[in-house]
Amino acid sequence: MKTVKSKVMKGISLLCAGAFAYAISACSVGGTGQRQDSVSQDEQQLYIGDSIAVAQTQYGKVRGYILRGIYTFCGIPYGASTAGENRFMPPREPEPWEGIRPAVFWGDTAPQKTEGKYRNTYSTFTDHWNYYDVSEDCLMLNVWTPALADGKKRPVLVWIHGGGFTNGNSIEQDSYRGENLSRYGDIVFVSLNHRLGPIGFSDFSGVDEKMFAESGNAGILDLVAGLKWVQRNIARFGGDPGNVTIMGQSGGGAKVCTLVAMAETKGLLHKAVALSGNITCAIDNNYSAGLGKYILKEAGLQPSQMNKLQEMPWFDYIALADRAAAKYDKLNGGNGMRRGAFGPVGDGFHIPMDTFYADPEAPSAHVPMLFSTTTCEFSMSRDNASLEQIDKAQLVEMVGKMKGKDGAPIVEAYANAFPDKSPIELLGLIMSSREDVMKAVNAKVQQSAPVYLAWFGWEPPLFDGRMRAFHCLDISFWLKNTDVMLTHTGGGKRPRDLSTKMADALLSFMRTGNPNCASLPQWPQYTPDKGATMMLNDRCEVVYDPDREARKALAE
Repeated sequence: MKTVKSKVMKGISLLCAGAFAYAISACSVGGTGQRQDSVSQDEQQLYIGDSIAVAQTQYGKVRGYILRGIYTFCGIPYGASTAGENRFMPPREPEPWEGIRPAVFWGDTAPQKTEGKYRNTYSTFTDHWNYYDVSEDCLMLNVWTPALADGKKRPVLVWIHGGGFTNGNSIEQDSYRGENLSRYGDIVFVSLNHRLGPIGFSDFSGVDEKMFAESGNAGILDLVAGLKWVQRNIARFGGDPGNVTIMGQSGGGAKVCTLVAMAETKGLLHKAVALSGNITCAIDNNYSAGLGKYILKEAGLQPSQMNKLQEMPWFDYIALADRAAAKYDKLNGGNGMRRGAFGPVGDGFHIPMDTFYADPEAPSAHVPMLFSTTTCEFSMSRDNASLEQIDKAQLVEMVGKMKGKDGAPIVEAYANAFPDKSPIELLGLIMSSREDVMKAVNAKVQQSAPVYLAWFGWEPPLFDGRMRAFHCLDISFWLKNTDVMLTHTGGGKRPRDLSTKMADALLSFMRTGNPNCASLPQWPQYTPDKGATMMLNDRCEVVYDPDREARKALAE
């Protein structure tokens, strides 16, 4: 089903076209300190042909292209179509193919609601999401690499997209593109799509425990299948299957936390980075199984008719499941607005039923992790300049309404912790509280592997400075794409300089499990008593849990 306004996206993408080419040529020094090959803008930039960029996978050969010296492959299948009888089932391997399969454009986006995505003018301008065809034949991945099967063992970064567990795709934002970081750090970059929302996380184990035992975790099992593909195939793309780092932002960060906690990912991942998205437990399996039964009831079907749900058009099934989830939530004492009804399920088999990382002997104990958030995940004043003028009394009222309690103690605690911040800046800090990431960090640090914590505070000079350090902004810095995602950063030397520092830290972490590098001050491991945190800004520095007392006010 095609739901994308391609013409809109073509027009918006022109915002980045010139800067994209410039960014590529500018990134000529690798994170290892060694000179990387660069392509002069006067030379041919793109190469594609019968014997160019052809790679062997376990299922058949694929043909990509070489763009500015980087081998690029898009839409490589790592799983079969999930439609029909494969819906709600664990991922299955794709059928091998004869000849050479084109891998020159993105695979289909996983089924999800995309209507109205381009109606919000400012958000469309700022994020200009990339959505193309949407279908259940979505288990596809992309690869960027400096070379093919050259015997060199390059670190591998597997990027996992955001959008909660219900939306997004592997190239939703231009920030997700792996070309620049692949060149800069001499690494292999992989990104992938997987099942989402009701299609990926409807738990029908209570309907048929044998056939649908794993249905509640189909979407996360897709990601495991993608990691298995990397293990079996990435050496042919110049990568090291023994050195794989997974990284994601927002919902992608939550997926990273989940994958690390899964015993079956042992040996498939070796380091992990979670940005602005963290969870320490999965959905209760009793709730998810009850919801699965309720979906069947809402459809007016019997357990013997589960095939009807598998045959239903995906957009009809999503509407049915969302409607059932709202009703089921009300029946269980909610308000019909439950978020996260569809996500990883704590089944006790694939995913722990208790708190993640609680077992000091689990495979996750050996996985170093880096966590980071932004100082203003959601800027309320970006589109409303009048909010810049709120005073302390108005801030107290706004916080009280948001938190459902007296806002004065919270505001006072944050004002004491950050005396140089204006009321609107304090509002951003309060709304972007680090409560969730601190839960995740403090859970993971109980295991033996090192944990590092960062806080991103760089603010772009756009919308008269009212964007602040918003949700998703940091992605382009970590991935060396600040001159690609101009509508997030403005472009130029200032964001590029910070991006170099952050990319260097990421590359060091990928290679060693330690983000320390020459570009940044000494970055201590996180410990609960000191709370060492690397502040990422024009000037980077280590601070020690600066909002500890402020967070306590939120919990009281």
